[in-house]
Amino acid sequence: MSFARGPMPDPQDFSRQPERALFARLNELGLAFTNVEHAPTHTVADSRAIKTGIEGGHTKNLFMKDKKGNLVLISAWADSELALNQLHKQIGAQRLSFTNADLLWEALAVTPGSVTGFALMHDDPPRIRFILDAKLLAFESLNFHPLRNDMTTSIAREDFLAFAIATGHDPETVDFTALAQPGAQH
Repeated sequence: MSFARGPMPDPQDFSRQPERALFARLNELGLAFTNVEHAPTHTVADSRAIKTGIEGGHTKNLFMKDKKGNLVLISAWADSELALNQLHKQIGAQRLSFTNADLLWEALAVTPGSVTGFALMHDDPPRIRFILDAKLLAFESLNFHPLRNDMTTSIAREDFLAFAIATGHDPETVDFTALAQPGAQH
């Protein structure tokens, strides 16, 4: 079971500085990263203009649960098209739905708009299935929010994979691009 986190903070209260624990963990693991501050973003569309100068694969992250209550974190390439009503079939799960803010906070210690693959560090012991879009593996560096949505942290692809494994999550790779093609098997 997860540890008690206390009440969910106001998502606009950036004084909490949750990125500090992440950056300390990345440093502890010897993983290099860069960080850029920017205006808060809540959607991929919000982030397009802000992140044009940041190279690498940009992500969109979905935290969902299936009909049986199993939790799934999906980190997809920002431009991948995910058919939400078919997503469960694509990843071999029961029908998926988005979680509420309380479960998001309890499981990953992030607020809505700040979902990120880096939040896996809070899933201890691991109970969340982690799905990584195969398209992201084509990029040398990956970009995620560092537990807050007014920053973007860039990390080498191999270093992010090492981070995920260090948190106890072996990413399952799914090619959402191929699955979205007409005639693809679901």
